Parts: sequence; C-alpha cells; structure tokens
Amino acid sequence: MEQSPKLALPYVMPQQAQKHVTVKEGLRRLDALVQLTVISRTQNSQPQTPLEGDGYLLTADATGADWAGQPAQTLCVFQDGFW
Repeated sequence: MEQSPKLALPYVMPQQAQKHVTVKEGLRRLDALVQLTVISRTQNSQPQTPLEGDGYLLTADATGADWAGQPAQTLCVFQDGFW
C-alpha cells in the first residue's frame, strides 16, 4: 500500500529519494481538506486571480483552462499557483 485508505495521502516509502516532496504533498492535501471552505458551488467560470487556498465545487458547465472538462462537484483548491 502506497497511500492512506481514506484521504489517499502518500506514504514515504523505504529508501525513497526526495522524501520531503512526498511529505509536502500530503501536507498540502491535509491543509485543503481539514479546514475545508468552499467559496462557491455555483460559480461556473474559473477566477482570474484566485488567492492561495481558495476552494470551489465545480458545476457541470465549468469553464476555464483548468476547470473545463472536470466532473461536476469536483473540489478544486488553488495551491502553489495551480488548481
């Protein structure tokens, strides 16, 4: 098993190179999920200038470079400059 069963957090594997990358990925997921706030569940256009940590539940007709084509009700959180 390479990830936790409920949150799919990555496990650090024995003799894994760059363990800090795996740990940081898990911390980013926890940061987004543990104190989850959603700005909107009805906005269908991707914001032009989101703030770090902004979260949205996507609509079925979501538009934008990163949102378009994603399933409805997908949680998108802006972290480290990316959705």
